[in-house]
Amino acid sequence: VASRRPPGTKPKTMSAMATMNARTCAPLGARRTNAVRGAGRQVVTATSRRVAAVTSAEYKVAVLGAAGGIGQSLSLLLKMNPLISELSLYDLRGTLGVAADLSHTNTACVVTGYEGPDSLAEALTGCDLVVIPAGIPRKPGMSRDDLFAINAGIVRDLCVAIAANCPGALVNIISNPVNSTVPIAAEIFKQAGTYDPKKLFGVSTLDVVRANTFVAQAKGLDVNDVDVPVVGGHAGITILPLLSQAYPASEFTADELEKLTVRIQNAGTEVVEAKAGAGSATLSMAYAAARMAEACLRGLSGEPDVYECSYVASTVTDLPFFATKVRLGPGGAEEVLPVGDITDYEKGWLEKLIPELKASIDKGVEFANAK
Repeated sequence: VASRRPPGTKPKTMSAMATMNARTCAPLGARRTNAVRGAGRQVVTATSRRVAAVTSAEYKVAVLGAAGGIGQSLSLLLKMNPLISELSLYDLRGTLGVAADLSHTNTACVVTGYEGPDSLAEALTGCDLVVIPAGIPRKPGMSRDDLFAINAGIVRDLCVAIAANCPGALVNIISNPVNSTVPIAAEIFKQAGTYDPKKLFGVSTLDVVRANTFVAQAKGLDVNDVDVPVVGGHAGITILPLLSQAYPASEFTADELEKLTVRIQNAGTEVVEAKAGAGSATLSMAYAAARMAEACLRGLSGEPDVYECSYVASTVTDLPFFATKVRLGPGGAEEVLPVGDITDYEKGWLEKLIPELKASIDKGVEFANAK
């Protein structure tokens, strides 16, 4: 799908974020490139993160939930992205201070804060991309489904406003449980007559970021050269890292496979427990969300060969939503790639995740259509 480059060689170009980081904050300027993975097997092909030199900022992006733990860090990363000309920060409270703080950073992006429901329409008007981290975070002992009662209503109401004020925008949903909130968003957009399945994304990028990190650590690899496709959903056993398709190709013992798979699936809980009630995965989630937002904007710009794993409307399985590699373009999700060849071990996990993911999807659809 994308051009090959020899493993371990440096790419000739950098992503917009990497270019931005090199200009503004050297310690953050690590390479983030992935070559096509192949090596004798039909795989979920990965992105060649090749990007033309950034020429000008041209996109307006809104962050809904910008004053929260994820939202503030995400807003900072987006403020540093040279593809973004306007950053619109919305929350019920606290965004005026966040916007004022960010406005003092010396990047060209213009930041505006909006507080309260009465300002939501103005915050969304003219947006090319809307990112939604709004909602309550997980606490020790909570599952993502425990968040449903509160976060489902938040996502529903925000999507009603998106449909009314920027119906053509790409929408990236972070609010958990993503397995249910993305179907909620789809149903709300259908009710408004604005639904375009190519423009709605569940941000499952953090699963890929974690898988890449853990595999690199386990195998002593350069994390910038590692790519592990992660398919399924974005909670517990619905998260399926395809270690058989990892790049560079690596051998894993049965014990390594089990430990890595389970750790990737439970990594969110690992952070919640480590923070001991003080929050959930906010920094790593913000990083992953910024990566997904950048990929969407690169696709909008017409750059070829932009790929990320994302939880999207899909015919890859019998489920209406499923996470696999997606090719991003001017229309959003231009192509949803198949799962590809997987091992018997991965097939076992796939069989287990399908009913759980289906239940989460059905729960979201039922909520959105309740009278």
